[in-house]
Amino acid sequence: MQPRRVRAWIAAIGFSAKPGEVVLVPDADGALALAAIGRGTAQQRARQRFLLGGARGKLPAQSFRLHHQLDADSLHEECLGWCISGYSYRRFRAGTGPELASLVAPAELDAKRVTDIAAAEALTRDLINTPASHMGPEELETAFLALANKFGATASVIYGDDLLYHNLPLIHAVGRASERSPRLLDMRWGAEGPRLTLVGKGVCFDTGGLNLKPGSSMGLMKKDMGGAATVMGLAQMIMAQGWQVQLRVLVPAVENAVSGNAMRPGDILISRKGLSVEINNTDAEGRLVLADALALADEEAPDALICMATLTGAARVALGPDIAPFFTDDQTLAAALMRGGAQMRDPLWQLPFHPAYEEMIEPGIADLDNAPAGGMAGAITAALFLRRFVTDSPRFAHFDIYGHQPKPAPARPKGGVAQGARALFAALPDVLGL
Repeated sequence: MQPRRVRAWIAAIGFSAKPGEVVLVPDADGALALAAIGRGTAQQRARQRFLLGGARGKLPAQSFRLHHQLDADSLHEECLGWCISGYSYRRFRAGTGPELASLVAPAELDAKRVTDIAAAEALTRDLINTPASHMGPEELETAFLALANKFGATASVIYGDDLLYHNLPLIHAVGRASERSPRLLDMRWGAEGPRLTLVGKGVCFDTGGLNLKPGSSMGLMKKDMGGAATVMGLAQMIMAQGWQVQLRVLVPAVENAVSGNAMRPGDILISRKGLSVEINNTDAEGRLVLADALALADEEAPDALICMATLTGAARVALGPDIAPFFTDDQTLAAALMRGGAQMRDPLWQLPFHPAYEEMIEPGIADLDNAPAGGMAGAITAALFLRRFVTDSPRFAHFDIYGHQPKPAPARPKGGVAQGARALFAALPDVLGL
Protein backbone atom coordinates (compact mmCIF):
# COMPACT_ATOMS: atom_id res chain seq x y z
CA MET A 1 0.00 0.00 0.00
CA GLN A 2 1.43 3.37 -1.02
CA PRO A 3 1.24 6.44 1.28
CA ARG A 4 -1.91 8.55 1.08
CA ARG A 5 0.02 11.36 -0.67
CA VAL A 6 1.05 9.02 -3.47
CA ARG A 7 -2.44 7.58 -3.84
CA ALA A 8 -3.91 11.07 -3.97
CA TRP A 9 -1.47 12.15 -6.68
CA ILE A 10 -2.18 9.07 -8.80
CA ALA A 11 -5.92 9.64 -8.45
CA ALA A 12 -5.58 13.33 -9.34
CA ILE A 13 -3.57 12.52 -12.47
CA GLY A 14 -6.33 10.15 -13.60
CA PHE A 15 -4.10 7.09 -13.76
CA SER A 16 -6.23 4.12 -14.87
CA ALA A 17 -3.48 1.43 -14.85
CA LYS A 18 -4.02 0.57 -18.51
CA PRO A 19 -1.28 -1.71 -19.90
CA GLY A 20 1.93 0.27 -20.25
CA GLU A 21 0.46 3.50 -18.87
CA VAL A 22 3.01 5.47 -16.83
CA VAL A 23 2.58 8.14 -14.16
CA LEU A 24 5.52 9.89 -12.50
CA VAL A 25 5.02 10.71 -8.82
CA PRO A 26 7.03 13.52 -7.18
CA ASP A 27 8.23 13.60 -3.59
CA ALA A 28 7.60 16.52 -1.22
CA ASP A 29 10.46 18.50 -2.80
CA GLY A 30 9.27 17.98 -6.35
CA ALA A 31 11.90 15.37 -7.26
CA LEU A 32 10.86 12.04 -8.74
CA ALA A 33 9.78 9.65 -6.00
CA LEU A 34 8.49 6.74 -8.07
CA ALA A 35 6.91 5.75 -11.34
CA ALA A 36 3.71 3.70 -11.47
CA ILE A 37 3.26 1.46 -14.50
CA GLY A 38 -0.11 0.02 -15.41
CA ARG A 39 -0.53 -3.70 -16.11
CA GLY A 40 -4.24 -3.67 -16.91
CA THR A 41 -6.61 -6.56 -16.47
CA ALA A 42 -5.72 -10.18 -17.19
CA GLN A 43 -7.70 -9.92 -20.42
CA GLN A 44 -5.78 -6.81 -21.46
CA ARG A 45 -2.44 -8.43 -20.60
CA ALA A 46 -3.29 -11.38 -22.83
CA ARG A 47 -3.27 -8.98 -25.78
CA GLN A 48 0.11 -7.41 -24.97
CA ARG A 49 3.43 -8.52 -23.56
CA PHE A 50 6.59 -6.93 -22.19
CA LEU A 51 4.70 -4.05 -20.59
CA LEU A 52 7.65 -2.96 -18.48
CA GLY A 53 9.82 -2.86 -21.57
CA GLY A 54 7.22 -0.81 -23.38
CA ALA A 55 7.18 1.68 -20.53
CA ARG A 56 10.95 2.10 -20.40
CA GLY A 57 11.03 4.79 -23.06
CA LYS A 58 8.48 6.84 -21.12
CA LEU A 59 10.70 7.03 -18.03
CA PRO A 60 13.46 9.54 -17.31
CA ALA A 61 17.02 8.27 -17.70
CA GLN A 62 17.42 7.37 -14.03
CA SER A 63 17.99 4.16 -12.09
CA PHE A 64 14.89 2.38 -10.79
CA ARG A 65 14.13 -0.50 -8.46
CA LEU A 66 11.16 -2.73 -9.15
CA HIS A 67 8.49 -3.04 -6.45
CA HIS A 68 6.12 -5.77 -7.55
CA GLN A 69 3.90 -8.71 -6.76
CA LEU A 70 4.77 -10.69 -9.87
CA ASP A 71 5.17 -14.45 -10.03
CA ALA A 72 8.51 -15.83 -11.22
CA ASP A 73 7.53 -16.19 -14.90
CA SER A 74 5.98 -12.72 -15.05
CA LEU A 75 9.04 -11.19 -13.37
CA HIS A 76 11.31 -12.90 -15.89
CA GLU A 77 9.13 -11.68 -18.76
CA GLU A 78 9.03 -8.08 -17.59
CA CYS A 79 12.77 -7.89 -16.87
CA LEU A 80 13.58 -9.51 -20.20
CA GLY A 81 11.29 -7.01 -21.90
CA TRP A 82 13.11 -4.21 -20.11
CA CYS A 83 16.46 -5.47 -21.41
CA ILE A 84 15.44 -6.08 -25.02
CA SER A 85 13.59 -2.76 -25.17
CA GLY A 86 17.01 -1.10 -25.08
CA TYR A 87 17.82 -2.48 -28.54
CA SER A 88 18.26 -0.04 -31.39
CA TYR A 89 19.86 -0.70 -34.77
CA ARG A 90 22.06 2.33 -35.37
CA ARG A 91 24.89 1.04 -37.56
CA PHE A 92 24.16 3.56 -40.30
CA ARG A 93 23.01 6.46 -38.11
CA ALA A 94 25.06 9.13 -36.40
CA GLY A 95 25.11 9.30 -32.62
CA THR A 96 24.31 6.75 -29.96
CA GLY A 97 20.59 7.33 -29.47
CA PRO A 98 18.77 8.59 -26.38
CA GLU A 99 19.88 7.54 -22.92
CA LEU A 100 17.39 5.16 -21.29
CA ALA A 101 16.32 4.41 -17.76
CA SER A 102 18.16 1.58 -15.99
CA LEU A 103 16.83 -1.08 -13.64
CA VAL A 104 18.47 -2.64 -10.61
CA ALA A 105 18.05 -6.38 -11.00
CA PRO A 106 15.63 -7.80 -8.41
CA ALA A 107 17.38 -10.14 -5.97
CA GLU A 108 15.06 -13.04 -6.84
CA LEU A 109 15.79 -12.77 -10.58
CA ASP A 110 18.36 -14.88 -12.45
CA ALA A 111 19.84 -11.74 -13.98
CA LYS A 112 22.53 -13.53 -16.01
CA ARG A 113 19.94 -15.71 -17.71
CA VAL A 114 17.91 -12.62 -18.65
CA THR A 115 20.89 -10.66 -19.95
CA ASP A 116 22.22 -13.67 -21.86
CA ILE A 117 18.87 -14.05 -23.64
CA ALA A 118 18.71 -10.32 -24.36
CA ALA A 119 22.25 -10.27 -25.78
CA ALA A 120 21.42 -13.20 -28.06
CA GLU A 121 18.24 -11.47 -29.20
CA ALA A 122 20.31 -8.39 -30.06
CA LEU A 123 22.69 -10.53 -32.14
CA THR A 124 19.79 -11.99 -34.12
CA ARG A 125 18.22 -8.58 -34.66
CA ASP A 126 21.51 -7.03 -35.78
CA LEU A 127 22.11 -9.77 -38.32
CA ILE A 128 18.60 -9.55 -39.79
CA ASN A 129 18.53 -5.75 -39.83
CA THR A 130 21.83 -5.40 -41.68
CA PRO A 131 21.16 -4.81 -45.40
CA ALA A 132 22.38 -7.34 -47.92
CA SER A 133 25.00 -4.87 -49.18
CA HIS A 134 26.72 -5.43 -45.83
CA MET A 135 25.46 -8.94 -44.97
CA GLY A 136 26.25 -11.33 -47.77
CA PRO A 137 27.54 -14.88 -47.33
CA GLU A 138 31.05 -13.63 -46.51
CA GLU A 139 29.83 -11.20 -43.85
CA LEU A 140 27.54 -13.84 -42.36
CA GLU A 141 30.56 -16.13 -42.21
CA THR A 142 32.52 -13.41 -40.38
CA ALA A 143 29.75 -13.09 -37.79
CA PHE A 144 29.54 -16.87 -37.48
CA LEU A 145 33.28 -17.24 -36.89
CA ALA A 146 33.24 -14.37 -34.39
CA LEU A 147 30.51 -16.17 -32.43
CA ALA A 148 32.53 -19.39 -32.46
CA ASN A 149 35.68 -17.57 -31.34
CA LYS A 150 33.82 -15.79 -28.51
CA PHE A 151 32.85 -19.08 -26.89
CA GLY A 152 35.82 -21.24 -27.85
CA ALA A 153 33.91 -23.27 -30.43
CA THR A 154 35.51 -24.81 -33.50
CA ALA A 155 34.26 -23.78 -36.92
CA SER A 156 34.88 -24.71 -40.53
CA VAL A 157 33.68 -23.37 -43.88
CA ILE A 158 33.22 -25.06 -47.27
CA TYR A 159 33.29 -22.58 -50.18
CA GLY A 160 32.16 -22.35 -53.77
CA ASP A 161 32.93 -25.32 -56.00
CA ASP A 162 34.30 -27.23 -52.99
CA LEU A 163 30.63 -27.73 -52.07
CA LEU A 164 30.42 -30.15 -54.99
CA TYR A 165 33.52 -32.01 -53.83
CA HIS A 166 31.93 -32.38 -50.38
CA ASN A 167 28.61 -33.54 -51.89
CA LEU A 168 26.53 -30.47 -51.11
CA PRO A 169 25.12 -29.92 -54.62
CA LEU A 170 21.87 -28.15 -53.75
CA ILE A 171 23.66 -25.45 -51.74
CA HIS A 172 26.00 -24.96 -54.68
CA ALA A 173 23.15 -24.85 -57.23
CA VAL A 174 21.27 -22.14 -55.38
CA GLY A 175 24.30 -19.94 -54.76
CA ARG A 176 26.38 -20.40 -57.90
CA ALA A 177 24.74 -17.55 -59.85
CA SER A 178 26.00 -14.93 -57.41
CA GLU A 179 29.45 -13.37 -57.44
CA ARG A 180 29.33 -13.86 -53.66
CA SER A 181 30.33 -17.49 -53.29
CA PRO A 182 27.95 -19.91 -51.57
CA ARG A 183 29.28 -21.69 -48.50
CA LEU A 184 28.38 -24.00 -45.64
CA LEU A 185 29.23 -22.78 -42.14
CA ASP A 186 29.76 -25.48 -39.51
CA MET A 187 30.33 -24.87 -35.78
CA ARG A 188 30.86 -27.35 -32.93
CA TRP A 189 30.92 -26.63 -29.19
CA GLY A 190 30.91 -28.89 -26.14
CA ALA A 191 32.36 -32.36 -25.68
CA GLU A 192 29.81 -34.04 -23.38
CA GLY A 193 26.08 -34.48 -23.12
CA PRO A 194 23.28 -35.00 -25.63
CA ARG A 195 23.90 -34.00 -29.22
CA LEU A 196 21.93 -30.96 -30.38
CA THR A 197 22.17 -29.74 -33.97
CA LEU A 198 20.73 -26.43 -35.19
CA VAL A 199 20.30 -25.73 -38.92
CA GLY A 200 19.43 -22.22 -40.13
CA LYS A 201 18.58 -20.94 -43.59
CA GLY A 202 21.17 -18.36 -44.58
CA VAL A 203 19.86 -16.90 -47.84
CA CYS A 204 21.39 -13.44 -47.49
CA PHE A 205 19.27 -12.03 -50.29
CA ASP A 206 16.62 -13.69 -52.41
CA THR A 207 15.85 -12.20 -55.81
CA GLY A 208 13.79 -15.29 -56.63
CA GLY A 209 16.36 -16.34 -59.23
CA LEU A 210 15.05 -16.71 -62.78
CA ASN A 211 11.53 -16.79 -61.30
CA LEU A 212 12.25 -13.20 -60.35
CA LYS A 213 10.26 -11.71 -57.48
CA PRO A 214 8.33 -8.48 -58.10
CA GLY A 215 9.83 -5.44 -56.45
CA SER A 216 7.13 -5.37 -53.78
CA SER A 217 8.15 -8.86 -52.67
CA MET A 218 11.88 -8.20 -52.75
CA GLY A 219 11.98 -5.31 -50.31
CA LEU A 220 12.32 -7.44 -47.16
CA MET A 221 14.57 -10.12 -48.60
CA LYS A 222 17.55 -9.04 -46.52
CA LYS A 223 15.72 -10.95 -43.76
CA ASP A 224 15.80 -14.23 -45.69
CA MET A 225 18.76 -15.27 -43.56
CA GLY A 226 16.56 -14.93 -40.46
CA GLY A 227 16.77 -18.67 -39.77
CA ALA A 228 20.56 -18.47 -39.65
CA ALA A 229 20.41 -15.38 -37.44
CA THR A 230 17.99 -17.10 -35.07
CA VAL A 231 19.97 -20.32 -34.65
CA MET A 232 23.09 -18.24 -34.07
CA GLY A 233 21.25 -16.32 -31.35
CA LEU A 234 20.01 -19.56 -29.79
CA ALA A 235 23.51 -21.01 -29.94
CA GLN A 236 24.81 -17.93 -28.13
CA MET A 237 22.21 -18.40 -25.37
CA ILE A 238 23.21 -22.05 -24.96
CA MET A 239 26.94 -21.39 -24.88
CA ALA A 240 26.62 -18.38 -22.57
CA GLN A 241 24.61 -20.47 -20.14
CA GLY A 242 27.11 -23.32 -20.31
CA TRP A 243 24.73 -26.15 -21.19
CA GLN A 244 26.20 -29.65 -21.00
CA VAL A 245 25.54 -30.49 -24.65
CA GLN A 246 27.40 -31.33 -27.83
CA LEU A 247 26.19 -28.44 -29.97
CA ARG A 248 26.51 -28.24 -33.74
CA VAL A 249 25.31 -25.31 -35.86
CA LEU A 250 25.02 -25.56 -39.65
CA VAL A 251 24.27 -22.56 -41.86
CA PRO A 252 24.12 -22.79 -45.66
CA ALA A 253 24.98 -19.19 -46.61
CA VAL A 254 24.06 -18.18 -50.16
CA GLU A 255 22.62 -15.41 -52.29
CA ASN A 256 19.89 -16.40 -54.75
CA ALA A 257 20.85 -14.27 -57.74
CA VAL A 258 20.30 -14.10 -61.50
CA SER A 259 23.00 -14.82 -64.05
CA GLY A 260 23.73 -17.06 -67.01
CA ASN A 261 24.58 -20.04 -64.81
CA ALA A 262 21.57 -19.73 -62.51
CA MET A 263 19.50 -22.86 -61.94
CA ARG A 264 16.50 -22.99 -64.24
CA PRO A 265 12.85 -23.96 -63.88
CA GLY A 266 12.58 -27.57 -65.00
CA ASP A 267 16.11 -28.50 -63.94
CA ILE A 268 16.53 -31.69 -61.96
CA LEU A 269 19.14 -31.65 -59.21
CA ILE A 270 20.50 -34.59 -57.24
CA SER A 271 20.76 -33.86 -53.51
CA ARG A 272 23.34 -35.01 -50.98
CA LYS A 273 20.91 -37.70 -49.85
CA GLY A 274 20.56 -38.98 -53.41
CA LEU A 275 16.98 -37.79 -53.84
CA SER A 276 16.31 -36.05 -57.15
CA VAL A 277 14.52 -32.70 -57.06
CA GLU A 278 12.66 -31.07 -59.93
CA ILE A 279 13.00 -27.28 -59.82
CA ASN A 280 9.58 -25.92 -60.65
CA ASN A 281 10.26 -22.50 -59.10
CA THR A 282 13.71 -21.05 -58.47
CA ASP A 283 12.14 -18.86 -55.78
CA ALA A 284 11.61 -21.96 -53.61
CA GLU A 285 15.33 -22.11 -52.93
CA GLY A 286 15.42 -22.12 -49.13
CA ARG A 287 14.25 -25.71 -48.87
CA LEU A 288 17.00 -26.72 -51.28
CA VAL A 289 19.91 -25.36 -49.24
CA LEU A 290 18.31 -26.70 -46.07
CA ALA A 291 17.88 -30.15 -47.63
CA ASP A 292 21.62 -30.68 -48.04
CA ALA A 293 22.40 -29.21 -44.61
CA LEU A 294 19.74 -31.37 -42.93
CA ALA A 295 20.98 -34.49 -44.71
CA LEU A 296 24.50 -33.75 -43.46
CA ALA A 297 23.24 -33.17 -39.92
CA ASP A 298 21.10 -36.29 -39.99
CA GLU A 299 24.10 -38.49 -40.78
CA GLU A 300 25.17 -38.09 -37.14
CA ALA A 301 21.65 -38.88 -35.82
CA PRO A 302 21.71 -36.15 -33.16
CA ASP A 303 19.44 -36.40 -30.12
CA ALA A 304 17.60 -33.30 -31.35
CA LEU A 305 17.71 -31.66 -34.77
CA ILE A 306 16.16 -28.20 -35.14
CA CYS A 307 15.66 -26.37 -38.44
CA MET A 308 14.76 -22.68 -38.60
CA ALA A 309 13.92 -20.77 -41.77
CA THR A 310 12.04 -17.81 -43.18
CA LEU A 311 10.55 -20.27 -45.60
CA THR A 312 6.99 -19.66 -46.83
CA GLY A 313 4.48 -16.88 -47.24
CA ALA A 314 1.84 -19.52 -46.53
CA ALA A 315 2.92 -19.61 -42.89
CA ARG A 316 2.29 -15.86 -42.61
CA VAL A 317 -1.13 -16.18 -44.23
CA ALA A 318 -2.03 -18.95 -41.78
CA LEU A 319 -0.75 -17.41 -38.54
CA GLY A 320 0.30 -13.83 -39.24
CA PRO A 321 3.69 -12.29 -38.44
CA ASP A 322 3.60 -12.80 -34.67
CA ILE A 323 3.16 -16.58 -34.36
CA ALA A 324 5.81 -19.00 -35.60
CA PRO A 325 4.49 -22.37 -36.78
CA PHE A 326 6.56 -25.45 -36.10
CA PHE A 327 6.35 -29.04 -37.31
CA THR A 328 7.43 -32.16 -35.45
CA ASP A 329 6.41 -35.80 -35.11
CA ASP A 330 7.69 -35.87 -31.52
CA GLN A 331 4.76 -34.87 -29.34
CA THR A 332 6.94 -34.70 -26.21
CA LEU A 333 8.97 -32.02 -27.95
CA ALA A 334 5.81 -30.33 -29.25
CA ALA A 335 4.30 -30.12 -25.76
CA ALA A 336 7.55 -28.77 -24.33
CA LEU A 337 7.71 -26.14 -27.08
CA MET A 338 4.18 -24.97 -26.41
CA ARG A 339 4.97 -24.66 -22.70
CA GLY A 340 8.22 -22.87 -23.44
CA GLY A 341 6.56 -20.48 -25.85
CA ALA A 342 3.92 -19.53 -23.27
CA GLN A 343 6.48 -19.17 -20.49
CA MET A 344 8.86 -17.02 -22.58
CA ARG A 345 6.12 -15.05 -24.37
CA ASP A 346 7.44 -16.40 -27.66
CA PRO A 347 4.21 -17.51 -29.37
CA LEU A 348 4.25 -20.74 -31.38
CA TRP A 349 1.71 -23.08 -32.93
CA GLN A 350 2.10 -26.64 -34.16
CA LEU A 351 1.15 -27.44 -37.74
CA PRO A 352 0.96 -31.03 -39.02
CA PHE A 353 3.18 -33.13 -41.23
CA HIS A 354 -0.04 -34.15 -43.01
CA PRO A 355 0.66 -37.50 -44.77
CA ALA A 356 -2.10 -37.04 -47.35
CA TYR A 357 -0.16 -34.11 -48.83
CA GLU A 358 2.97 -36.17 -49.50
CA GLU A 359 1.86 -36.80 -53.08
CA MET A 360 1.82 -33.04 -53.67
CA ILE A 361 5.63 -32.97 -53.49
CA GLU A 362 6.09 -35.97 -55.81
CA PRO A 363 6.17 -34.70 -59.41
CA GLY A 364 6.61 -38.05 -61.14
CA ILE A 365 9.66 -37.05 -63.19
CA ALA A 366 11.82 -36.83 -60.05
CA ASP A 367 11.62 -37.91 -56.43
CA LEU A 368 10.58 -34.47 -55.21
CA ASP A 369 9.09 -31.21 -56.43
CA ASN A 370 10.48 -28.04 -54.85
CA ALA A 371 7.34 -25.99 -55.62
CA PRO A 372 4.06 -27.94 -55.93
CA ALA A 373 1.50 -26.36 -58.22
CA GLY A 374 -1.74 -24.94 -56.88
CA GLY A 375 -0.45 -23.01 -53.89
CA MET A 376 -2.36 -25.08 -51.35
CA ALA A 377 -0.84 -25.88 -47.93
CA GLY A 378 2.48 -24.27 -48.85
CA ALA A 379 3.93 -24.32 -45.35
CA ILE A 380 3.04 -28.00 -44.89
CA THR A 381 4.37 -29.15 -48.25
CA ALA A 382 7.64 -27.29 -47.58
CA ALA A 383 7.91 -29.01 -44.20
CA LEU A 384 7.16 -32.40 -45.76
CA PHE A 385 9.89 -31.73 -48.34
CA LEU A 386 12.43 -31.07 -45.59
CA ARG A 387 11.39 -34.12 -43.59
CA ARG A 388 12.39 -36.34 -46.53
CA PHE A 389 16.01 -35.46 -45.73
CA VAL A 390 15.79 -36.44 -42.05
CA THR A 391 15.55 -40.21 -41.59
CA ASP A 392 17.85 -41.02 -38.66
CA SER A 393 17.00 -38.22 -36.20
CA PRO A 394 13.63 -39.03 -34.58
CA ARG A 395 13.49 -35.79 -32.58
CA PHE A 396 13.25 -33.29 -35.44
CA ALA A 397 11.46 -29.94 -35.52
CA HIS A 398 11.17 -27.41 -38.32
CA PHE A 399 10.22 -23.76 -37.68
CA ASP A 400 8.81 -21.54 -40.45
CA ILE A 401 9.51 -18.11 -38.95
CA TYR A 402 8.90 -14.59 -40.25
CA GLY A 403 11.85 -12.90 -38.52
CA HIS A 404 10.41 -9.41 -38.85
CA GLN A 405 8.34 -7.10 -36.66
CA PRO A 406 6.13 -5.16 -39.10
CA LYS A 407 5.24 -2.35 -36.68
CA PRO A 408 6.63 -1.25 -33.31
CA ALA A 409 5.39 -3.01 -30.17
CA PRO A 410 6.61 -3.07 -26.56
CA ALA A 411 10.26 -4.26 -26.54
CA ARG A 412 9.98 -5.08 -30.25
CA PRO A 413 10.90 -2.19 -32.56
CA LYS A 414 10.07 -2.49 -36.22
CA GLY A 415 12.61 -4.68 -37.97
CA GLY A 416 14.36 -7.97 -37.41
CA VAL A 417 13.23 -10.12 -34.50
CA ALA A 418 13.97 -13.60 -33.16
CA GLN A 419 11.12 -16.12 -33.19
CA GLY A 420 11.14 -19.53 -31.57
CA ALA A 421 14.59 -19.20 -30.01
CA ARG A 422 13.40 -18.38 -26.50
CA ALA A 423 10.77 -21.14 -26.64
CA LEU A 424 13.45 -23.63 -27.66
CA PHE A 425 15.77 -22.34 -24.95
CA ALA A 426 13.07 -23.04 -22.36
CA ALA A 427 11.95 -26.39 -23.83
CA LEU A 428 15.19 -28.16 -24.76
CA PRO A 429 16.61 -28.76 -21.25
CA ASP A 430 13.60 -30.91 -20.33
CA VAL A 431 13.54 -32.65 -23.70
CA LEU A 432 17.26 -33.43 -23.61
CA GLY A 433 17.33 -34.31 -19.91
CA LEU A 434 19.69 -31.51 -18.91
